[in-house]
Amino acid sequence: MKIIDAHIHLSHIDSFHHTAKNLSHLDYSIRGLKKEMEENNVVLCIGMGVREIEGGEGFPDSQPSTPMGLDMLQKPQKDIVYCAGVNPYRLGKQELSNLEKALLQPDVVGIKIYLGYYPYYAYDKVYEPVYELAKAYKVPVVFHTGDTYSERGLLKYAHPLTLDEVAVRHRDVKFVMAHFGDPWMLDGAEVVYKNSNMFADLSGLIVGDGKEVNRIMNTPHFFNHMKHAIAFCDHYDKFIFGTDWPLVQMEPYINFVKTYMPPSSWEDVFYNTALRVFPKIKSRIAEL
Repeated sequence: MKIIDAHIHLSHIDSFHHTAKNLSHLDYSIRGLKKEMEENNVVLCIGMGVREIEGGEGFPDSQPSTPMGLDMLQKPQKDIVYCAGVNPYRLGKQELSNLEKALLQPDVVGIKIYLGYYPYYAYDKVYEPVYELAKAYKVPVVFHTGDTYSERGLLKYAHPLTLDEVAVRHRDVKFVMAHFGDPWMLDGAEVVYKNSNMFADLSGLIVGDGKEVNRIMNTPHFFNHMKHAIAFCDHYDKFIFGTDWPLVQMEPYINFVKTYMPPSSWEDVFYNTALRVFPKIKSRIAEL
């Protein structure tokens, strides 16, 4: 089965480097990513653009300019594309113009908004020009939702219910609820179920190596809320596979997601739905 990993990182973020070395025990580099892709039949990865300034605040960093890309990617790769990251502190006329230019590039397939990391709700007017660009260029907007990978994040801004208003207001834009709003998955399920233009990715639910994934999977009740939410949503074709690499190794995470999805849904979850939500990757897939 061919797989699209719709949520990875290739940015020099200190916490990502620390996690790769000490928790997920993997090679956080383009070489390391390509090795895991080859071993797991992952034909394409979609990166989430983000940056932190050296010697600055650390992620979430208020200083990087919009759009944020993958600063570990020195040259374009056929099998790695990305969503341009938005910093709402740096979203003036020039930054919006630069974001629009980025969306013209074939390897930019969407837009990423970091709810919770930046203290703005999804429906804040600061993001309205971003949604208009998404509509004009027919690309999805991916939101970070749920728990933040930084104690400096503010959870109230990342609650999945806040996406409902945006989905209703912008019916012509496809939105992706990254991490399925975990731990508020049942709320996230309602937003996905209710709105035809809202999808959810299943990335970043476990941080660590295969041993840690196995421990979590065998901890009673740990993901009961996930079983409940997926069943309640009742639309397997609205879920998208992603890992949040380098926060977790690919092979055990693929197996983890498979245990929560019926085999009849795997082609959609691991491949087809990503093609529907990120239309620009269709031509890239055809080239591989």
